[in-house]
Amino acid sequence: MKKIAVVLLFIMGTFLLIGCGSTTTSTDNSDTTVENTTTTTTETENDTDTSTNTETTQTDTDFEATDWTEATHSKSADPDYGEVFSDTEVKRLDFVVTSERWQSMLDDMTNTYGTFGSPSRTQGLIDTDEDPIFVPADVYYNDKQWYRVGIRFKGNSSLQSAWQNGILKLSFKMDFDEFEDDYPQIDNQRFYGFKKFSLKNNYDDSSFVREKVAADVFKNAGMAVSHTAFYELYIDHGNGPEYFGLYTLVEEVDGEVLDTQFSSDDGNLYKPEDEDGSQFIEGAFTESAFEKKTNEDEADWSDIKALFTALHDDTRTSDPSTWRSNLEAVFDVDVFLKYLAVNGVIQNWDTYGVMPHNYYLYNNPDNGKLTWIPWDNNEALQEGKQGGALKLNFSNLNSTEWPLIAKIYADDVYKAKYDAYLQEVIEGAFNPSTIQATYDTYSALIESYAITERSGYSFLGNNKSSEFSQAISELKTHATSRESAVESYLE
Repeated sequence: MKKIAVVLLFIMGTFLLIGCGSTTTSTDNSDTTVENTTTTTTETENDTDTSTNTETTQTDTDFEATDWTEATHSKSADPDYGEVFSDTEVKRLDFVVTSERWQSMLDDMTNTYGTFGSPSRTQGLIDTDEDPIFVPADVYYNDKQWYRVGIRFKGNSSLQSAWQNGILKLSFKMDFDEFEDDYPQIDNQRFYGFKKFSLKNNYDDSSFVREKVAADVFKNAGMAVSHTAFYELYIDHGNGPEYFGLYTLVEEVDGEVLDTQFSSDDGNLYKPEDEDGSQFIEGAFTESAFEKKTNEDEADWSDIKALFTALHDDTRTSDPSTWRSNLEAVFDVDVFLKYLAVNGVIQNWDTYGVMPHNYYLYNNPDNGKLTWIPWDNNEALQEGKQGGALKLNFSNLNSTEWPLIAKIYADDVYKAKYDAYLQEVIEGAFNPSTIQATYDTYSALIESYAITERSGYSFLGNNKSSEFSQAISELKTHATSRESAVESYLE
């Protein structure tokens, strides 16, 4: 009887929605309707949850996960990269969230960053130890529904800046089984084998391609890195689907990156963040500087401590061969040198060497070495801010503040390997002609989605088409200039 009642309620809701004319189908990104709104009756209209955490008892638990299939929703499915991360099409995601829950997300932002559209009276970044709140939302893709997915706003300075400047195109974190304790129907829910994503808003990037191209270059250079893809996002928070703009979907490192690019995910994964320790300054290690993303219950940072010890050992000058052996026993120096080469060629200022964040360290179970994984590349492919990206010879590096680069580059053996990687990158993964063709391909793919973003939901100005084209042109010029820079350095 209970199942029959649910079905009847679903049918009644469908008739009501049809009567309201909300079943129009369109792939045009200026349209604000979505085919599968007929199934959104599973989000109860009288839900009044406005909690600021994920532990509040939910009131909309009586539903059936009718779209659930093994391949699309279950944990047992292998990650389907071909479906989720396409390089040849812009796909569409729809979020459906109750107005009350959406308002709770906005209220939480107001409590942290102040009134929407009002710049902070204090200078600099507002320091907060708490992430924005998760709320349950239904996610739609290709006429299929994913149920009570955890969504929240994400970001740091970019989140604060967009909010205070009155731009509601904010980045999101998505976790498909965040609320499985509240909704047993979604136990171990996945999206084609993936548990969670970042949905990046391409902040301060008029080309919309920096995040994706930088990730492509790292991947083509042979590094472990997140997959990326372009998606248009629509959100229905009570008034029908609204176009929130063109986003970049990014695979989470503490998810399928470890499962698919390493032999296992059993090792310690760290996300260093904004402390002296995360700069590897001698004597500055703290556990809080190296947030654990795996094995969190094990209070063991011995691998990180071993890296500090090896890096700062006096044998670096008295016995360089021994120093290198000890360092390489705990740290994959070769991967780091390749990272430095790629990062230097493409120019990426918002990471280690200028800013103490935007990288992961993973203790690779295959060799027991901490391995460098790049992250958050939306500020790459430009000279940058905060004094600009590092020079290829690191002449603008503060060696005291960034000893991991300074001490490794000062070693003649490592410097020779770094130089060889620079040559390899500019001839291969960042070959100017290849990269310029990539810019042409991606810009043709995404232009119509980028230039039709709405006012208040875009970082482009009034002349969107011109700004977009100019940004792509600047990237193509940048690629040529980097070839000249590498040639000049190697000479």
